[in-house]
Amino acid sequence: MALTYSAGSLVKARGREWVVLPESEPDLLVLRPLGGSDDDVAAVFPAFETVEEARFAAPEASDLGDQRAAGLLRTALRIGFRSGAGPFRSLAGMAVEPRAYQLVPLLMALRQKTVRMLISDDVGIGKTVEAGLIASELLAQGEASGLAVLCSPALAEQWQQELRGKFGIDAELVLSSTVTRLERGLDLGQSLFDRYQNVIVSTDFIKSTRHRDDFVRHCPDLVIVDEAHTCVAADDTKTGTQNQLRYELLRRVAEDAERHLLLVTATPHSGKESAFRNLLGLVKPELAQVNLESEAGRKLLAQHFVARKRADVRQYLTKEDGLADDSLAERTAFPSDRYFKDETYKLSPEYRALLDDAIAYASERVEEADGRGRREARIAWWSAIALLRSLVSSPRAAAQTLRTRSAAAIASSAEEADKLGAPLNSDAADSDSMEGMDVAPGAETEENDPRSRLAELADRAAELEGPTQDLKLKALIKHLKSLLADGYNPIVFCRYIPTAKYLAEQLSNDPETKKRGPLGAKTVVKAVTGELSPQQRINNIEALATEAGEDAAARRVLIATDCLSEGVNLQHYFDAVVHYDLAWNPTRHDQREGRVDRYGQRRDEVRVITLYGDDNGIDGKVLEVLIKKHRQIKKDLGISVSVPDELSTGVTDAIVEWLLMRGREDDGALFSADAFRVSTAKLDSDWNSAAEREKASRSRFAQRSIHPEEVAREVAAIREALGSTGEVETFVRESLGALGAVLRDVASADFTAQVGGTPAGLRDALATVVGGEVIEHDRPIPFRSDPAVSRGEAALVRTDPVVGALASHVLNAALDAQADGARPARRCGVVTTDAVTTGTTLLLVRYRFHLTLPSRSGEKQLVAEDARLLAFEGSPKNAVWLSQERAAALLGATASKNTDPHFGERMMKRVLDQLPQTYGYLESYGEDLAAELDASHRRVRQASGEIVRGLSVTAQKPADVLGAYLYLPANPSASSPAPAAVSGASA
Repeated sequence: MALTYSAGSLVKARGREWVVLPESEPDLLVLRPLGGSDDDVAAVFPAFETVEEARFAAPEASDLGDQRAAGLLRTALRIGFRSGAGPFRSLAGMAVEPRAYQLVPLLMALRQKTVRMLISDDVGIGKTVEAGLIASELLAQGEASGLAVLCSPALAEQWQQELRGKFGIDAELVLSSTVTRLERGLDLGQSLFDRYQNVIVSTDFIKSTRHRDDFVRHCPDLVIVDEAHTCVAADDTKTGTQNQLRYELLRRVAEDAERHLLLVTATPHSGKESAFRNLLGLVKPELAQVNLESEAGRKLLAQHFVARKRADVRQYLTKEDGLADDSLAERTAFPSDRYFKDETYKLSPEYRALLDDAIAYASERVEEADGRGRREARIAWWSAIALLRSLVSSPRAAAQTLRTRSAAAIASSAEEADKLGAPLNSDAADSDSMEGMDVAPGAETEENDPRSRLAELADRAAELEGPTQDLKLKALIKHLKSLLADGYNPIVFCRYIPTAKYLAEQLSNDPETKKRGPLGAKTVVKAVTGELSPQQRINNIEALATEAGEDAAARRVLIATDCLSEGVNLQHYFDAVVHYDLAWNPTRHDQREGRVDRYGQRRDEVRVITLYGDDNGIDGKVLEVLIKKHRQIKKDLGISVSVPDELSTGVTDAIVEWLLMRGREDDGALFSADAFRVSTAKLDSDWNSAAEREKASRSRFAQRSIHPEEVAREVAAIREALGSTGEVETFVRESLGALGAVLRDVASADFTAQVGGTPAGLRDALATVVGGEVIEHDRPIPFRSDPAVSRGEAALVRTDPVVGALASHVLNAALDAQADGARPARRCGVVTTDAVTTGTTLLLVRYRFHLTLPSRSGEKQLVAEDARLLAFEGSPKNAVWLSQERAAALLGATASKNTDPHFGERMMKRVLDQLPQTYGYLESYGEDLAAELDASHRRVRQASGEIVRGLSVTAQKPADVLGAYLYLPANPSASSPAPAAVSGASA
């Protein structure tokens, strides 16, 4: 008769030990290798394969290690855990170590039966990680069965990489370019969103009515909306068609009260209270109307809204947060500040003459069109703006614009002209999409003769290319040289594709023609524009980094349009920003700078250079009225406050109108002009009001639903179960050193390791992670304490693939006494030390727990592991058990003198022979640990009784003793006799 095995019990099959999982049936066992991950799960039929009960083998007294053996084995074991027993099921399996402050939204989410959150932390704090943590946990607990991320098409691949690389979530891209292929694989009548459990959906794709309705009908039960502010608008603002479609989509998605919804944005209301309320209404309908000035309103909002500045989280879990001490303090290395420098340039005489002629031409066209009707006037207006902005940008952009027909020219009405012209010529902060907005806009309004006045202006513009006539380019070269000399790698942001390509041509080296660029032979320059697909953009950036290489003298310069100004993370490769073209909405500048000024940036100071024309009639006014005021507000508040689009447009319209009426030379009188004064006064008034509201909002609605003490308690529990960064660094250094690697401390990283001399098994494992070339040529692998690392580097965190491969090798070698080569960790050890005054035994014990976790989809049965250090003084029979702190302290005990190996083996054997007498305590401790875990699960979910009803945690018996280590006093005193097991004497 076949034995029945309970979940969590150990069995032996196929020559190895396995843990029985809850999904098992009497005739089918679902097994996970002992110490393995869910990727290694296998099914075994006991009727056809030999399965027998297994007990974990006891340590061998002859296999003694040194003073480091216990610590290395413990860390290797904990690094291998991919399924924690605590309330955060997913943390152990993530390839990212979240900051403590990033756990706050997760704790808030787990207190809700249906998770509804608006995550509005400042740019660069890590909102994607915070949303990913919640999603990963809900999926792991069975609270959600599928995930949909709604984002712009430019960010879809990045979301896919983040979910897969950091959280182990595979999601299918649903884009305009992939939908045909995906739909070919569907069954008759099957929905795309039923076929694929996890999807990342382009907002461009989902806007069609057919797909939108299909998505709503088959929408997963967990939805993340990126850049959620683009889905709503203020009640008194004209809303774009795309905003309306998105808002309608989200409104219908949010109608299902059982659906989890995470809205993510750094700008929740863009200066408009009603837009903020509309966004809150998607989270919870009553939030759209509740009085947020009342205590009840603020309390309700606090359950669903988190918005923090960098200053709030730069130092966290300190005594200033109300904690007793700084033992859990976490300091996050954001850049301390941005260094701003506004640099001017003047036009060359030839360029100035071209601009004056272009202004005169545009003025004539606008004046003439005014008398022909409103449609013609609006077409001429957008043509004039396109002409002026492209001329200020570059000769290349000017020539292309002058030769291209205006997008507004085909309009049949004034309203249509605005709809076609505005996106290409303005810089609205909440544009529906940055895609396609960097093309040269076109200034031709009619089918003109090739030798028309515009064609003549275009020819003149083309002749001005190069630093001799284009003094803006000359100024850029000067400032780039200064940045590069100071060791910076800058991004140069342009408004138009032709400008970006022109700069790349002028600045780069050409190996084929042997042309040397002005920035030096070791400076690599590449352009990334909207002509490339989102994935091609990322590939080009990585190719730029690879081409520049590791040479300390090599420098990178990226020329980009605003297709990279939102969402793309570039802090690993670049650390300075040059605004070559001023945006007409300062929020765009903040978005550009936010690509490099964010968590993971290694520079303490990010440099920002803004180039502006001193005499082109436009730049100086935009800089003075919009850009500098935006900076000052951000400096005062610590966060960015968006200027309402209609107000910034009012100011720039007034500047252009004055320029067309009075010309460039009379621009000094602009500030006293009535129209300009009215528009700037309205801007100042409304912007200051928005800033005051934001300041009050941040104060009133600061995250108060989760107290730092609660976070500290969970962080301490996580570190106890999974280890800390310091422990991982010690493990990596000591293990690699013992395995024959060459370690060097270097300025560019914490240290590097060459692993050419390590065992072949470890080299093979590392080759799949860092690349075969690195191992084959024995190149140094940089290790950094900062978890934000570049490709080819390793982070000193437990979830890093390099650290994982090393831990797996160390653990497997420790468990196999016959393994070849160096074995840094051992299951036994005898250490003679001054750290103890009587014989003390340290046990490394692995516990397995059977968890029953209630969820909306029913009870979920899980098996999880935990490793603990337990220590006692005296013999096992008369053990005096020590506190956890004293047990952990033994790992730091150093040998005071050598221990004779034969004596050590005899002593170790006596301890192991009597070890069964400790099993009663080990079982009791396991039951206490199960009770603590049960309480922890309930505490995290305390807000809802339904969430914890039916929850249980049971310790599986027996526990596994992985290691036993005996510490002998170096100078035993008469008052502290050695225990019988150690001295060999009987009582």
